[in-house]
Amino acid sequence: MPKALEGIRILDFSRFLAGPTCSLILGYFGAEVIKVEIPKGGDTFRTHPPFTPAGESYFFVSMNRGKKSITLNLATEKGRQIARELVKKADVLLENFSPGVMEKLGLGYEELSKLNPALIYASISGFGHSGPRSHQPGYDIVAQAMGGLMAISGFPDGPPIKSGASIGDSLGGIHAALSILVALQHRNRTGEGQAIDISLQDSIWSLAAIEHSMVYFLTGKAPGRLGNAYLYSVPFGAFPTKDGDVILAVNTADEWNRLAGAMGRKDLMNHPKYALQRERIKYREEVIALVSAWTKSLTTAEAVKTLSDARVVSSPVPAFEEVANDPQLLSREMIVEVEQPVSGKLKVPGAACKLSRTPGDPTRPAPALGQHNEEIYISLLGLKQQELKKLRDEGII
Repeated sequence: MPKALEGIRILDFSRFLAGPTCSLILGYFGAEVIKVEIPKGGDTFRTHPPFTPAGESYFFVSMNRGKKSITLNLATEKGRQIARELVKKADVLLENFSPGVMEKLGLGYEELSKLNPALIYASISGFGHSGPRSHQPGYDIVAQAMGGLMAISGFPDGPPIKSGASIGDSLGGIHAALSILVALQHRNRTGEGQAIDISLQDSIWSLAAIEHSMVYFLTGKAPGRLGNAYLYSVPFGAFPTKDGDVILAVNTADEWNRLAGAMGRKDLMNHPKYALQRERIKYREEVIALVSAWTKSLTTAEAVKTLSDARVVSSPVPAFEEVANDPQLLSREMIVEVEQPVSGKLKVPGAACKLSRTPGDPTRPAPALGQHNEEIYISLLGLKQQELKKLRDEGII
């Protein structure tokens, strides 16, 4: 069965993490991703550790599976001319340069849309292409700070904490992929392309604001940091055990009563101070102390079993190596193998989107630098071998 996005060609000028996340997802489902790299060195992430024993960047392999690589020097007019010819044959252009860079190269949306009115032009940047901060550079940690996530992450008496994962970049890439799919649907109906402007700050704020802006906009009071706790629920978070921690989350009155029963505290069932969430959060520290005193008397395994038997949502806090070998993740093919020509078999993350009719394929290898120059320049653009050699000799590709 054809992949859902087969026939969609993406001209991918992006590098680092946010843009490649977007094209990686779309490539899973059949989009042809043509990764455009500088002739010498390619994407910076080709030299990003860690490396396989054969010297390939594991990071690059993971982020660029299933893509085609061509080299093109956009610092030359000939290179920019070739880029324009490629745009005429593309459905989507993806870039994550600083705002204004593509325009200076003569490759901005306004110019390229004249060559290809159906072009979907997706840009990802730290702060977007409009607003007073639009020209300020911004990596993931800046987006996490400026998007409000670090204001609500960590413990009240501790320093600002970023997420352990680069979620600003990841969210930016996911929002870009979603926006491209929406734009493709619009184009199917109207024939029109359009520009997409994704900001990492916007992406983080959209996550942080969902639950925490309500308090501020209703009361004027900033939500602050609660560690592993949750503003609207208690008990919620990590609780100490004899040998570690147990995660538990209680929201409803029934869940509270089941927890009280598991703790052997029937006196707490339907208690006017604790039964309802809106009352229980008023006594947050008191509730946490009650639950912690019980969890400390058990091992993590004992606590998880007791809570599970009582149908209270709970889990241990596994080490990373346990997660990487989790039978649940393995059963859902969230850890797969890719066969790299240079490095051999490598384990990489699978595709999180599970579709019954058009599943994604995350197992195709990442390309060598310029591996697809002949395929794209000769088969797609119709150049001759001697023209290709001349472009190589001149440093254009």
